[in-house]
Amino acid sequence: MIGPRLSSVIERRLLVNYRVDPDIAANLLPAPLRPQLVRGRAVAGICLLRVGAVRPGRSPAPLGLRSENAAHRISVEWDGPDGLETGVYIPRRDSASRLNVLAGGRIFPGGHGHADFTVRETADEVRVAFATRDGEVRVDATVENADELRDSELFADLAEASDFFRAGARGLSPNATGRRLDVLEMNTDAWRVTAGRARSVRSSFFEDTERFPAGSATLDSVLVMRDVPADWSPRAPFPLPAPATRPG
Repeated sequence: MIGPRLSSVIERRLLVNYRVDPDIAANLLPAPLRPQLVRGRAVAGICLLRVGAVRPGRSPAPLGLRSENAAHRISVEWDGPDGLETGVYIPRRDSASRLNVLAGGRIFPGGHGHADFTVRETADEVRVAFATRDGEVRVDATVENADELRDSELFADLAEASDFFRAGARGLSPNATGRRLDVLEMNTDAWRVTAGRARSVRSSFFEDTERFPAGSATLDSVLVMRDVPADWSPRAPFPLPAPATRPG
């Protein structure tokens, strides 16, 4: 699926990051994707994203749409034709926008579930909570501003964390056919993130002990992005290997 390029403004983006046991992360990935390791740990998390002025190409911004969205992510790598490539595997996307739910995976890459969001913002902190209509996922995150990135075991400082996530611009998500992954790439000439500090984070996804046994996923850090213009470009689908067949 190759849909239209979209322009937007990232009004607010919270990257809530977990450090994860590499073997556990690997079990959640389709081949040939592998967890991208940082200091021996896999990197996963939740992207809580409000985008505005979403419109095709370079259409006037006042014509654009606005929505609250969420994506669960695992940073990945794979062997491409020109060497090692990186991105994020997104097992689940959710949105408050009915249009995103209808268009995702049909007109535009990446299927979306429907979710109800609660957002509260002040000058010092932001709370984003959502619950999916299918009852599968609940998230409630409150993040306050911070002068620097502290207590992360993945990243030495904000600059290192910023470089890591900027390089993972391609999102790969399951396609309904099961034979390929949809690919969507974010591009911006104005990349900038600041440090956040988690006051509280609850996630039914990462607290599911069948998916993440006790101690295998630990909250690590939070990054914040605000008021960044960005384009979203569909790329060629990522083919998955055919499932092995049993002899006889």
